[in-house]
Amino acid sequence: MARLTWDNTGERLYETGVRNGVLYVVDAQGAYSNGVAWNGLISVTESPSGAEATALYADDIKYLNLISAEEFGATIEAYTYPDEFMECDGSVEIATGAVIGQQNRKMFGLCYRTVLGNDVDGNDHGYKLHIIYGAQASPSDKEYGTIDDSPDAITFSWEITTTPVSVTNHKPTATVTIDSTKVDATKLAALEAVLYGGENTTARLPLPAELITLLS
Repeated sequence: MARLTWDNTGERLYETGVRNGVLYVVDAQGAYSNGVAWNGLISVTESPSGAEATALYADDIKYLNLISAEEFGATIEAYTYPDEFMECDGSVEIATGAVIGQQNRKMFGLCYRTVLGNDVDGNDHGYKLHIIYGAQASPSDKEYGTIDDSPDAITFSWEITTTPVSVTNHKPTATVTIDSTKVDATKLAALEAVLYGGENTTARLPLPAELITLLS
């Protein structure tokens, strides 16, 4: 067997950026349909929690660890958001241009893309698609300030929690990541045609069962 080596040419990978955000609001039938572009996306900070160990002792020794359920949360930061996100943020338009808050918050899905680079290709090496299911946004602060000699645009931020969706032969999940450097290019293109829509189709978010079929 060959001796391990480190930092070989082409293997110095890194991940950066966030772009191509798409919002999918859950409709009355529970489907993630009618995806819309999310412009002005600044960051998505993924914050998994749980999976904590509880130690059990017996016979004067540590008997085993019980691991708690893992949950997926995130923070979305953006300069702006699609009109369709208002209902996910507890707002409803009651007349053209008039919106009320403190309403029921709709569940949504989110897809965004990050750059996968290396020491040879730079930022052109590839990318990853990140998909979030069953997301719900919590109320968040909105800080408005005066325009001064150092103007800056207001940023919006939302903490989100998730409800996992079923995955055949696996535990339910709220997140899927797809690596363009490993997935077949034709199958990836077919998936992106679903995620982003086409000339005759509307963008929508496939559930894991359909996603697996598209990539298998």
